[in-house]
Amino acid sequence: MPPADSSPTPRAVLPDLGLRLTRLGTLMSPDPNDPHEAEGVLNPATARDDDDVLHLYARLVGTGNRSRVGMARVLVEEGRPVGVERERVVLAPDQSWEHGLNHGGTEDPRITTIAALGVHVMSYVAVGPMGPRSALAISHDAHSWRRLGPIQFAFEERLHADLNLYPNKDIVWFPEAVPGPDGRPAFAMLHRPMWDFSFVTRTEPAPLPTGTDDRRAGIWISYVPVDEALADPAALTRPRLHRTVALARTGWESLKIGAGPAPIRTEEGWLLLYHGVSGVRSGGEWGGSSEIEHSIRYSVGAMLLSLEDPGRVIARTTEPLMQPDTADERDGTVPDVVFPTAIETIGDVRYVFYGMADTRIGIARLDGI
Repeated sequence: MPPADSSPTPRAVLPDLGLRLTRLGTLMSPDPNDPHEAEGVLNPATARDDDDVLHLYARLVGTGNRSRVGMARVLVEEGRPVGVERERVVLAPDQSWEHGLNHGGTEDPRITTIAALGVHVMSYVAVGPMGPRSALAISHDAHSWRRLGPIQFAFEERLHADLNLYPNKDIVWFPEAVPGPDGRPAFAMLHRPMWDFSFVTRTEPAPLPTGTDDRRAGIWISYVPVDEALADPAALTRPRLHRTVALARTGWESLKIGAGPAPIRTEEGWLLLYHGVSGVRSGGEWGGSSEIEHSIRYSVGAMLLSLEDPGRVIARTTEPLMQPDTADERDGTVPDVVFPTAIETIGDVRYVFYGMADTRIGIARLDGI
């Protein structure tokens, strides 16, 4: 398996590209009168409908930590997002694989518009009886969404592991076809498998795939051939050719990393914002009496992925672009979190939508691309 960060010394993105994130404030806070939002609104996706209206799809956390995906219209004044107008719930945990006895949810949506397929592709986390699983839904109009079902990772004999056994999060698609490692044009998906069985068993450690010797969660890539997806969009739920892209490296991301919004094509490569987590965790990934967290902190970084091989990192920030500093980012359900999940262009400006302390949604301007 090719190693993560396979370039000898990836240069820092920030000095060379001049990337800057400038906070513009809180865009959406939970409505105390809505039980669907009792415990927060966070980690949104975005998409434009056929009338070019921008919609935000937030994770709504209701009473009992049960999540839904809600749709809201983004209000824009003088070329800048200033608020939202709530519309409705578009995805609720009403499938058997999306809820368990005392838990469940459709969480953390990411949306990529893939023009070649004529659809918006929503990835989300389905928290069901066996823990978090990655799943997909699609829409032709950004209003009505149809589930394609859970992602079924193809078995790769070289890994000596079935990725379907592991929890998985932070799924996001590239917006256009890329070169596949087998030479075929493909749609590529970034994701974050976690080597942890603690959701279903507290005693059995999860075996690592061949070639993986780091238990910290990192960014992986998988592929679906273009011709298969054009024939049937449900092929997107059957990715293959899995490999590691990047793992945690420096202090501000020492615990784990995960992909953020859909990558943006630039002349130098695919620009990917990602989150890095620092702190200390003992016990299982998914909670329980054995888990203790200390000083957990989510920050935002960036990396460039090769246009010829999007599974290869050619540049990466050594310092975060944004860390949790404001009151809305430091105080909430999970303190000290900035979690980027969507990028939209309004006029000539790119705006980043991000989760704040697992409670609110913030907006920042992205400059330097």
